[in-house]
Amino acid sequence: MTTTVSTFLWFDNQAEEAAEFYTGLVADSRITDISRGPDGTAFVVTLELAGHALTLLNGGPGHTFTDAASLQVVVDGQDEVDRLWAAFTADGEPGPCGWLTDKYGFSWQIVPSGLPALLSGAEPSRMMAVNAVMRTMTKIDLKALQDAYDNA
Repeated sequence: MTTTVSTFLWFDNQAEEAAEFYTGLVADSRITDISRGPDGTAFVVTLELAGHALTLLNGGPGHTFTDAASLQVVVDGQDEVDRLWAAFTADGEPGPCGWLTDKYGFSWQIVPSGLPALLSGAEPSRMMAVNAVMRTMTKIDLKALQDAYDNA
């Protein structure tokens, strides 16, 4: 028996729209299947975002998302952070430290791949400087964090 793990998200009625939006933004992503109800509307949509499996359900109202769960997208460079941030916050809301809520109410973290190195290592004063600057940000600014690290 093979065990798999995937993310399952409950939408009111926007699962197919959300799947198209998400796969259009994240590189190497695709919708893999759509199960439709008798009226032709999507009921369950399965997709892959850069290799991560998700299932989106049109389950009806009453199950809202919270920022207690989010998807983290790690990208190369500030340009990709900026592109995804702009797209996901359009009709959504920016949040602290790289978190945001998209137009469907789901939370994401848009993280440059260089961030973990700035938040780890043997020099606590540098890590604390980066952390202090990051806590003032909504969208992550990798150059500002690198400057904090270098100047600590």
